[in-house]
Amino acid sequence: MATNDDPNAKKIVATNRSARHDYEVLDTVEAGLVLRGSEVKSLRDAQVQIKESFARFDQGEAWLIGMHIAPWGTSGVHDLAEPDRKRKLLLHREQIERWRMRVDLERLSIVPLSLYFSGGRAKIELGLARGRTKGDRRQAIAEREAKREADQALGRSRKRGED
Repeated sequence: MATNDDPNAKKIVATNRSARHDYEVLDTVEAGLVLRGSEVKSLRDAQVQIKESFARFDQGEAWLIGMHIAPWGTSGVHDLAEPDRKRKLLLHREQIERWRMRVDLERLSIVPLSLYFSGGRAKIELGLARGRTKGDRRQAIAEREAKREADQALGRSRKRGED
C-alpha cells in the first residue's frame, strides 16, 4: 500500500502569529537548529513556545534566545535540557554577516515566524523585521479591512454579472 506522504513536506509545529502584527517583516530566511534528542521529541509533540523569542549575533554565530521547549516527560537526568536555554542557529556565514550588518545599521530585529520539520530536520523561519508603532498597526488593519471590502464588492459584482 503506497502513501502520498512527501518526505520533504513541511510539518508545522509552531507559528508566531503576533510577529506579523507587531513587526513589518522585510526579509525571511530558513535556519536549522542545534537541539538535543529530548528537545526534538518535545518539538514533535508541539510542546514549544516561540512567541517571546528572538535571535542575536554573538562572535560570528547566530543564537535563538527565549524559545521555550518543554522537557520531555521520560528523559533521564543526564539528558535533561534547560527549557529556555539559548540555541545555536545554523546559517551560512554570508547570511549571518548580511543580516548582522542590516540589524546594526537599520536597527532591525530578528523574530521567529514559524517552526517546522522539513525532511525530518527541525527548521525555523526567521524574519528580519522593523517594529511597528501603534499607529502603524492601526493603519495596517485599516488597509487590510479596505482590501477585504473591495474584494467582497468585486465578488458581488461578478456574481450579479453571471446571473
